[in-house]
Amino acid sequence: MQAHVMIVFDARHSLELDVDVSPDAAQAQAARQWFEQRWDALGCEPLRVSGKVLLLDKILGVADALGYRKLSSQTETAQEFASRAALALEKPRVTVDLPGLSIVY
Repeated sequence: MQAHVMIVFDARHSLELDVDVSPDAAQAQAARQWFEQRWDALGCEPLRVSGKVLLLDKILGVADALGYRKLSSQTETAQEFASRAALALEKPRVTVDLPGLSIVY
């Protein structure tokens, strides 16, 4: 599947990435685990007052922690993030909107 992932960092900075992924249950689970591991490794904090962390929160947190500078300069890291996001959500079109704290697919 061809997937398009857009990451909006602010009004002037965004990235659009196209990736080829082969979604299946095992790949989706591996992508979710990847976000769990990155969330922990990057020291991300819960977005909700309750402290509950959903998959969408992990995707937002990892994108924010990696940041525009790193993702725009490290193509391999950006492609991996985009592939994992498309696989974890099992969607061909994903928009990660950091200012709006939302993910649209």
